Amino acid sequence: MTNVELARRVGISAPPCLRRVRVLEEQGYIRGYHAEVDSRALGFEVQVFVMVGLQSQAEVDLSVFEERCRAWPLVRECHMLNGEVDFILKCVAPDLSTFQSFLTGELLTAPNVASVKTSLVIRNAKDDPGVPFEVLEERLSRTA
Repeated sequence: MTNVELARRVGISAPPCLRRVRVLEEQGYIRGYHAEVDSRALGFEVQVFVMVGLQSQAEVDLSVFEERCRAWPLVRECHMLNGEVDFILKCVAPDLSTFQSFLTGELLTAPNVASVKTSLVIRNAKDDPGVPFEVLEERLSRTA
């Protein structure tokens, strides 16, 4: 959305709106801007969620695994979890054989990986970026 549209929505003029956005960027509330791409249209037909269990959950071992995930291009998201699974990864690949090569040649052979379970995405019903600001607005309006 343009700065002019944002300013209109929040009820202020464009120059102060832009200044406020810049402050939010500088303070780290806005970390970047991204294009919403259609991965399938770009040739990434396969999306897989991968649940990974590690042999050791020592902080150094967790950090090493996270760093390894950042280096793997097919891994688009990596989240450490509480519970039975240590990490869940969101992976994309052009086809199943590419994902299988990553799985058997990289992930399963990575140090400290004890277990891996995969779930192939059939379809995506919702994929909203960011956070639900309307929930915060509603909460603030109740306390005001």
